[in-house]
Amino acid sequence: MSAYERYSEWLASPDVDDKTKQELLDVKDNMNDLIDRFYTELEFGTAGLRGVLGAGDNRMNIYVVRKATEGVARWLDETVEHEKKVVIAYDSRHMSNIFAKETACVLAAHGVKVFLFETLHSVPQLSFSVRYLGCDAGVVITASHNPPKYNGYKVYGRDGGQVDPDNAAAITAKIRESEDFRTAYMDFDEAVATGAITLIGEAVDRAYYDAVKTLLNNPELLREKGGELSMVYTPLHGSGMVPVTTLLGEIGITKLTVVPSQAQPDGDFPTVSAPNPENPEAFEKAIVLANRVRADVILATDPDSDRLGVAARKRDGSFAILTGNQIGSILVHYILSAKRDRGELPKDGLVVRSLVSTRLADNICKAFGVQMREVMTGFRFISECIEECERNGTPTFLFGFEESYGFLAGGFSRDKDAISSAMLIAEACCVYRQRGMTLYDALEEIYREYGYYKEKVKSYTLEGKAGTERITETMDKLRAQQMSMLGGSRITKIEDFRANAPEGMPKSNVLRYTLDKGGSIVVRPSGTEPKLKLYISAVANSEQAVDTILDEIMQDADHVLGIWLYGGAAPKTKFRHKSEGSVKGEGLYFD
Repeated sequence: MSAYERYSEWLASPDVDDKTKQELLDVKDNMNDLIDRFYTELEFGTAGLRGVLGAGDNRMNIYVVRKATEGVARWLDETVEHEKKVVIAYDSRHMSNIFAKETACVLAAHGVKVFLFETLHSVPQLSFSVRYLGCDAGVVITASHNPPKYNGYKVYGRDGGQVDPDNAAAITAKIRESEDFRTAYMDFDEAVATGAITLIGEAVDRAYYDAVKTLLNNPELLREKGGELSMVYTPLHGSGMVPVTTLLGEIGITKLTVVPSQAQPDGDFPTVSAPNPENPEAFEKAIVLANRVRADVILATDPDSDRLGVAARKRDGSFAILTGNQIGSILVHYILSAKRDRGELPKDGLVVRSLVSTRLADNICKAFGVQMREVMTGFRFISECIEECERNGTPTFLFGFEESYGFLAGGFSRDKDAISSAMLIAEACCVYRQRGMTLYDALEEIYREYGYYKEKVKSYTLEGKAGTERITETMDKLRAQQMSMLGGSRITKIEDFRANAPEGMPKSNVLRYTLDKGGSIVVRPSGTEPKLKLYISAVANSEQAVDTILDEIMQDADHVLGIWLYGGAAPKTKFRHKSEGSVKGEGLYFD
């Protein structure tokens, strides 16, 4: 069926409300917009649904949410024999609370016992609640750190982690069986009155806080000295305000100043272009405030509070905005050091990182006699490791992280957790402070001891049908061009994870290039955004040397990808097929 035929069906349906129909009539003469809304349906995957808000099959709206929930309900009907239970949370994005209620009403109509958070809550709290309440699934309405025009719908399994590919495929099949606009539906007030929907909040929050505080390694020090640490925090208009300030206050961090203009939930995210702690812009207001109150460190969380950003004051008084890899390395080193010093480091300890995350953590783990495991990008793979450890009784999971600002200790939640990670960063700061060190001093000490590993990431955004096609074409071109050198670094190995993934990893649309100087390049399409992502890593014996290597590689890789993605003439650079033999000199070679 063509995009225009689907458009006409929406307009003709008696089950589509007038406001939605008017939105569609307003775009009837904009063929590009019309096609983008209807050329496909939002794809349901392991990260659920994510898309631009608006009317249409390829948009986030109540009809798409209801249909997705109908699929989830039918999947539960087939896979769960006992009374079915689902917990639902939502963040501060536009329509999040409405989509959460719509989800609850469809599930309730199917006889599912629904637990719905009364107020906005974070991803880690939702993940924790799935297991705490003994639910068969969880749903959270969020588009994480995407710009304001997006929202999303994420489904979690009974282990508290995002659903795996098999269950995602099963849900997708059930969604496709569902009618477009008519689903089972129970009135919200009636569902609450009859107990089909139970509103939750304070009691579950308390259970989460108490569980997270068991991760502390030096609670006594925090009680005694926590009040000496000055911190600034920004929730970036999201769900982190209550849990982060509550938890830090309870452990003894009393000098916590929140950025006033970013404290309240607001789906417009008016003070930033996107509420993403990966972007330096997210720290601008916090840095001004931190200088005024003389804070030692700044914390930032995204709208659903699964990603944590950190800025640490340097000796010269300026702030360094840390990368996700730097934060992850600091947390790995701190947790392992603290457990070793207290005699609590397990012999079968395990740390897990994604394949695009820093290998500095590998060196740290090796020094502590702890196993490091590499998994595919996506926190679901880390949660699967936690579940495996719990099921088998060994190894003992200690920490997992992704370079994209996702961190998790302990495993009470099964998705990245900015709230518990903020607590651990605060604890680490207090410990280093007693040694006369800042958090940035600790990072420099780690580099000196384990090597100067550094990374760069670049994202190329191409929205819509044409953008998706261009990203696919670029990955095909990369596979066809067997590169032998980039930025003066020789490529010694090329891995195509789609054709032949490493043992223990699923096939995926990922290319990894290993470099002769100890670095690597990874290229992959994002699984949640219309982006192609480029990851570069390097290692050297000094910070200046590693920065030089990274700049050279990035310049060459960015040049080629930019031309293939955005069009233009073939690059007239030094780039050659691997089959042409040895390459002399530096640069990048290609026909």
